Amino acid sequence: MSLVGSLFTGVSGLQTNSQAMNILGDNISNVNTIGFKASKGVFGDLFSTILSNGATTSQVGRGTQFLGSIQNFGQGSFETSSSSLDMALDGSGFFIVNDGQGNFYTRNGQFRLNDDGEVQLLSGQILQGFRITNGVLGTALEDVDLAGVQSSPNASTNFTLGANLNGAASAGITFNSPVSLFNSSGSQVVMSIQFTKQAVGNNWSYNVTLPSGAGTVTGGASGTLNFGTDGQLTGVNGGAIINPSITIDYSGANPPAATQTLTWNLLNSTASGTNGKMTAFAAPSNNNSIVQDGFPTGTLVGLGVDKDGIINGLFNNGQSEQLFQVALADFLSPTGLTRTGQNLFAESGQSGQPIIATANTGGFGSVLGQSLELSNVDLANEFVNLITTQQAFQASARVITTTDDLLSETVNLTR
Repeated sequence: MSLVGSLFTGVSGLQTNSQAMNILGDNISNVNTIGFKASKGVFGDLFSTILSNGATTSQVGRGTQFLGSIQNFGQGSFETSSSSLDMALDGSGFFIVNDGQGNFYTRNGQFRLNDDGEVQLLSGQILQGFRITNGVLGTALEDVDLAGVQSSPNASTNFTLGANLNGAASAGITFNSPVSLFNSSGSQVVMSIQFTKQAVGNNWSYNVTLPSGAGTVTGGASGTLNFGTDGQLTGVNGGAIINPSITIDYSGANPPAATQTLTWNLLNSTASGTNGKMTAFAAPSNNNSIVQDGFPTGTLVGLGVDKDGIINGLFNNGQSEQLFQVALADFLSPTGLTRTGQNLFAESGQSGQPIIATANTGGFGSVLGQSLELSNVDLANEFVNLITTQQAFQASARVITTTDDLLSETVNLTR
């Protein structure tokens, strides 16, 4: 019986070491898989019986058994990527993706835009996140969908004109300064400020007009700028320097827009005098700068992801806007997650419920944009384990062949 038992002991060694070889092969074959986590086999002995009336010194085993595998969720190295949607997690957590049936979890951050404008893995699952609307973070987990995203226009509210009006010009000489503005509908409007040299002193009157059909100036259409002997602005309309207000009615424009009130910035930051942008030196009149705070609508031309997992959109109107914040999940027992293939994990009874939050909150790590987390497989360690597993398999096979020789000798005792 003891010789026969050693046969099955050897077989158990073959079975468990073949399982170990499968795990090692899986690790080695995934050495270049983004976000892959290596596994390690766990084995236990098989107990047979106790001889000699329960004496602990006479316990006999009957081989080994495969108990399972444990994944190593240690951090992998990082590589830089050229794709703006490639992401890596530096620390704890998993990206959340959805296939339309339920959520899955992954450390693979190779995301791309699909033909519907959704951010997805190459295997088709959609990245999950929280939408940001006007700077306010939403609370509902949803697909990261960038289709149709555009930058809303912003109507101009103030402008600063930099110009020199020739102080040596004769009375009646005019000079025109075009000022490009944007109204609430995003339409660009070129407002014209015509300056006319006055007969007395170094003073210039101004008159504000718009092209026909673009709108109507209903307030602050005219005034006078007063300059001193040094060519610097000293007053407006014969009084102290102020920031004139200009009101434009767009009700008759195509398309119509909200009434716009513009502030012409002539004062310095402390409102104690001129900002030096409007001058009347004895030099040819010229326009040298125009600064205003409006912009038209814009379409999405680029994306970026910061360390908090916020996806920022860059638009062709020069504006940047926060669109989504990537959602992350973590588990009390990540080793209890179920592998589903395609570098995805699913929740199980052994992993616990997912804890959902955002990067750099609680125990969650940060998001690295234009980066990818490499496999954490240690090839040197895997090759050493490969050698020891091979030796253990060979030794188990030798147990079987040796036992076979002994059984043959036992049969030959009767000859």
